[in-house]
Amino acid sequence: MAAAGAGRLRRAASALLLRSPRLPARELSAPARLYHKKVVDHYENPRNVGSLDKTSKNVGTGLVGAPACGDVMKLQIQVDEKGKIVDARFKTFGCGSAIASSSLATEWVKGKTVEEALTIKNTDIAKELCLPPVKLHCSMLAEDAIKAALADYKLKQESTKGEAEKEKK
Repeated sequence: MAAAGAGRLRRAASALLLRSPRLPARELSAPARLYHKKVVDHYENPRNVGSLDKTSKNVGTGLVGAPACGDVMKLQIQVDEKGKIVDARFKTFGCGSAIASSSLATEWVKGKTVEEALTIKNTDIAKELCLPPVKLHCSMLAEDAIKAALADYKLKQESTKGEAEKEKK
C-alpha cells in the first residue's frame, strides 16, 4: 500500500514539475546567480589551466588545500634564467571563487620577477574579483599557492647550486 502511495506522489510531483515554466539553463547557472561577473568570467573562461614539468629545475610547484571546504589548488610557475616568471599554470578542485582566484593568480604572476610575485596578496585578488567575505579563503589559497610554488622553485635553485659547487671541488 505504501509503495503505491509513494508512486502516486512521485507521479504527481513529476507532473507538477513538467507543467511549471522553465527558465533557460543560463539563468539557472549557479555561478551566474551567486558570483560577481569577474568570477564568472574566470570560471567559465579560466586562463592558464594545465601543468608544467614538475621535474624541471626552473619550475616551481605549489599544492595547497583548505580542509574546511575541500578546495585544492595546484599552481606552477616557470622561471627563466633572469628570474622572470615566463609561464604559470594551475589546476584547481573547488568552487567558482577558487577557480577564479587561481586563474587570476596565474595571470598576475606572469612577467613578474620571483620577488615581485611574492608581493601579490590575497586581499588584492579578493578585491579584483569582488569576493564576498565568505569566499576570502579562496583568495588566501591562491596567495599560499603562489608562495608555495616560489618556495619550491627557490629550493630547486639552491639544490642546483649546491650540486654545482660539489662538482667544482
